[in-house]
Amino acid sequence: MTRVKRGLRVKKFHKKIFYLSKGYIGRRKNVYKISKQSILKAFFYSYRDRKVKKRFFRSFWILFINFFLNIYNFNYSFFIYCLKINNFIFNRKSLYIIFKNYFDFVKFINLIFFYYYYIFYEF
Repeated sequence: MTRVKRGLRVKKFHKKIFYLSKGYIGRRKNVYKISKQSILKAFFYSYRDRKVKKRFFRSFWILFINFFLNIYNFNYSFFIYCLKINNFIFNRKSLYIIFKNYFDFVKFINLIFFYYYYIFYEF
């Protein structure tokens, strides 16, 4: 039986693993088996936390919008409902940016609520 020679391939793969584990402390950076485990765990955490980050920022934007609306005695859920009724297409991030940067946006809020009452109570 012929001899299998794949030392270069293995070395290349090990080198890749050690490159990915650069900056780790202790045996995590220079022992292949432990390094591979820590990298797989790191990839798992990074995948999971990218989703968590999206969730966190969406809840943060909602919290900020609700805080801003409460200053003017408006309700967040009712505000979103009025946006949908009047066919305004805003996502939470754009609303957050608008509320954060433009303080005279209250006119727009009043306009939305005015349209809501006009549509439902005038006819």
